[in-house]
Amino acid sequence: MYKDILVQIDNAKSCESRRQAAIILAEKFKSHVTGMYCIEPVQLPAYAEVAIGADLLEQSYREYERQANEAGEIFRRAMDKQGIANEWRIVEGLTSAKTMEHGHYSDLVLLSQANDDDPNDISAGLVDEVVMGVGRPVLVVPYVGAQDTIGKKILLAWNGTRESVRALHDAMPLLQSAEKVVVMTVNPKENEDQHIAGADISLHLARHDVNTVVNSTVSRDIDVGDTLLSRASDEGVDLIVMGAYGHSRFRELVLGGATRHLLNHMTVPVLMSH
Repeated sequence: MYKDILVQIDNAKSCESRRQAAIILAEKFKSHVTGMYCIEPVQLPAYAEVAIGADLLEQSYREYERQANEAGEIFRRAMDKQGIANEWRIVEGLTSAKTMEHGHYSDLVLLSQANDDDPNDISAGLVDEVVMGVGRPVLVVPYVGAQDTIGKKILLAWNGTRESVRALHDAMPLLQSAEKVVVMTVNPKENEDQHIAGADISLHLARHDVNTVVNSTVSRDIDVGDTLLSRASDEGVDLIVMGAYGHSRFRELVLGGATRHLLNHMTVPVLMSH
């Protein structure tokens, strides 16, 4: 169960959607919600610090602190109004590192889809780093607006890999409470074992009281991410569950093509695990 939820809070327009998603999940699972706001250090070369002066740097920090306190008041009011147990934290450091650090002590981490049109949005690099590094399930919420439901009808992207197994079991509380779960495989290999095609995993889920429908699709000319999004729209789902796939580039883990495409074009929340 998701008894301990961490929500990354900032000044982006998408923050409201994150708060609303946290409320929906907290009411469903009787969760405690922690809101975390990170004040990042001002990165300036030494010559710039001399030119700007300590007083101006201090003034900038006080403004960041004011914004954090204001965000905290909004967060606490929203949670208290719904009677949700909550905690507010202001931390200092890099947002990605602090989100992963605090995420280690949470059952679920809530972030937002990146919005390039919002100058206050920091989600682009943040989602990549946290999904690949936190070791906990991450729910990425669309920036377009708050949902009325999360997890009533779920699309589970399944291909039998370690990442999809991890995502499935990390999402089990939501899968068990869903009215319907569509298990979808895209482009299964010919003569592939049944567990890849979806039959065995559907049987496993049934033993956990999950109501599933198996759907296997061959779509050679369309991107896997597009195929999943199209089926999600056709089925009217309010949540996609999938493994986060990536590869190593130099010393850095980056998200793979299908994962990246889905995050860029998502219209419903996506729960990811790596």
